[in-house]
Amino acid sequence: MKFTLSWLKDHLDTQASLDDILYALTDLGLEVEDVTDRAAKLAPFTIAKVLHAEQHPDADKLRVCRVLTDEGEKQIVCGAPNARAGITVVLCKPGTYVPGIDTTISVGKIRGVESHGMMASERELELSDEHNGIIELPSGEVGERFSDWLAKNRPDIADPMIHIKITPNRPDALGVRGIARDLAARGLGRLKPLDIPAIKGGFPSPIRVEIDPALKAKGCPLFAGRLIRGVKNGPSPDWLQQRLTAIGLRPISALVDITNFFTFALNRPLHVFDAAKVHGPLRIHPAKGGEELLALDGKTYTLREGMMVISDDNGPESLAGIMGGEVSGCTEATTDVFLESAYWDPITIATTGRALKINSDARYRFERGVDPAFTLPGLDLATQMILDLCGGEASDVTMDGAVPDVSRAYRLNPARVISLVGMDIPETEQRRTLEALGFTLSGDMATPPTWRPDILGEADLVEEVARIASLTKLEGKPLRRTQAGVPLPILTPLQQREKAARRTLAALGYNECVTYSFIDQEAATLFGGGSDAVRVDNPISSEMTHLRPDLLPGLLRAAARNQARGFADLALCEIGPAFHGGEPGEQHLQATGLLVGHTAPRDPYGSRRPVDVFDAKADAEAILAALNAPARVQITRKVAAWWHPGRSGVIGLGPNTLATFGEVHPRILSALGVKGPAVAFTILVANVPQPKVKTPTRPALAISDLQAVERDFAFVVDKGVEALTALNAAQGADKALIESVRLFDQFTGEKAESQMGAGKKSIALTVRLQPTGKTLTEAEIEAVSAKIIEKVTKATGGTLRG
Repeated sequence: MKFTLSWLKDHLDTQASLDDILYALTDLGLEVEDVTDRAAKLAPFTIAKVLHAEQHPDADKLRVCRVLTDEGEKQIVCGAPNARAGITVVLCKPGTYVPGIDTTISVGKIRGVESHGMMASERELELSDEHNGIIELPSGEVGERFSDWLAKNRPDIADPMIHIKITPNRPDALGVRGIARDLAARGLGRLKPLDIPAIKGGFPSPIRVEIDPALKAKGCPLFAGRLIRGVKNGPSPDWLQQRLTAIGLRPISALVDITNFFTFALNRPLHVFDAAKVHGPLRIHPAKGGEELLALDGKTYTLREGMMVISDDNGPESLAGIMGGEVSGCTEATTDVFLESAYWDPITIATTGRALKINSDARYRFERGVDPAFTLPGLDLATQMILDLCGGEASDVTMDGAVPDVSRAYRLNPARVISLVGMDIPETEQRRTLEALGFTLSGDMATPPTWRPDILGEADLVEEVARIASLTKLEGKPLRRTQAGVPLPILTPLQQREKAARRTLAALGYNECVTYSFIDQEAATLFGGGSDAVRVDNPISSEMTHLRPDLLPGLLRAAARNQARGFADLALCEIGPAFHGGEPGEQHLQATGLLVGHTAPRDPYGSRRPVDVFDAKADAEAILAALNAPARVQITRKVAAWWHPGRSGVIGLGPNTLATFGEVHPRILSALGVKGPAVAFTILVANVPQPKVKTPTRPALAISDLQAVERDFAFVVDKGVEALTALNAAQGADKALIESVRLFDQFTGEKAESQMGAGKKSIALTVRLQPTGKTLTEAEIEAVSAKIIEKVTKATGGTLRG
């Protein structure tokens, strides 16, 4: 909604500044989108007077002028043909920015003569396209600001244009008067009365109107109009053209401009028919379907069955409430005009407008709801303006239907303002506010005005009171606790673990992705899903037909898209649900990470290498540690089909699977378009056992003051023996004394086999012994070492390397 400040002041008697009005509009819920204030741009320019002008000594078309300014006499070189002594001009001083030429004026020499400023033309100040000469003012004092002179003599030029955003529930603010009413209720002035003239018809209207009975109940409750004969439809007066031009409308003719004026001034869309082109009565009826109408926008529309249309004996003449027809449109030759004012059902107008994809100012207002009670007063006001601007004689009003009854009343409970909004507003102020907005109060019942279809309950009354009082005055107060003492935790244990996993993944350098829970059947089948139990009955696309059985498909697809755009090294993660069935509850929370490419960018230190299974394993163990998983776990190779069978593993506690890590199967990478290597891990967050002792504090640090002892062991084993087997065996030799077992070397290859035998390799372990009661003796150390050797050789079938 656009309007000018002077237009607003036609309805609002106010002395408030522009800034105060703009602040109040936004605070009232009428958010200011833009303000075009030409006066602010013109503030640096002042008025001066040319005292003397003579020919430039070195240029035929230049004149050297002596100009009287507020800073004394200045010499200015000017090329305008009308530069002469005695004229009052607009001065651009050195240092002033001139918008029309995008230049900041400075002191300079023009053909050897020094010039201290510039005298402006209208185009240079963006007032018009006129640039054949400098501005000549009929009055003005030297030193007076040009913007002040315009405000007194040409207010239309200096008038600020305000653009506000209107929410769908405020159709009353689609007219300047509705905006003025809100501002008056806020206290920024007084709403001027709107005098409705009593137009007495001089003759019966030769054009009758008829509403189809099926539309009177819903569609068009009221249609009215009158003929005005003997009009002269020339250009509209300057004030009307300037008002429409200021808000971006193109003046067309007096009759059309008047209807546009009422649309924006009073939110009362109207339409004018050239009476000479109307044959027979005007009928409002549903279209049969297939009719065509050449509309005022120059396009031909084919009507669908049921659309409301205004027709005469020759066929459709107008799309009801949306746009008129070209055939019956008014031109400069129009002498008799039929002025129409009607009330249309908002839903019907919206349905037709959307179906035909027509956007018009009339549709925009009718589909939100105009004031039904203003249908006939609006007709009289527009009739009076046509008579004043175009002359002619008005007929009696012809109409069909009646003004719909939209009256309703709601109880005003002053205490509800405090309970709903938290503002203590006196009852007298609440009643004054509602009355200023047009409500009728009878006891404790408030009847909304006919122009407010959005008021539908007691809460809306409270909202109006609070809106006018300003919600910026609302003071924040802490809520009372529901119970005394320290509040209980809000997050569930699973939510806390999800948060810890997400923070750990971010700390490890992963970028979190959020992918759809729906994937295509082909991808779901690759990861053990794709059954009818998880098929979506109404998928939004063919690529989202099934619930995902795992998070990896989404991450791999994201990796493929990034690789296609030149990002080869990726660390992606996601935390979310995966689905193992279609029933409620058949889902589980996963924390999944994916590494693709290399571990580091290229550098001269050799730190760049392809990602491998141990990168995924280390990150999986770090997340499990953050989730307080037990340190001692088992790793097996019973992995799902989408993992590489020889380069992956499952971390578990007996039958309870905690995580899976390893390389993604090459078949999966090929199917999803990912270029390897790619390693990943999946944490089953809910499977991590809860700690036996639940406390918000960490347990006391258990540390021994006795010297720890480390012993190294090297074993010769078959190539197929896993190092984990030796680690677990050594750890079990003495669970109380052995603190940790680590693998620190593995000797394999042809050289190893040449020394230890074909099919053999060497693995070296470091065992750390931590006594707690006393320092270990050599005999005790040797006894533990013997147990370690016995356990490892029995578990692996190997021998101690000599």
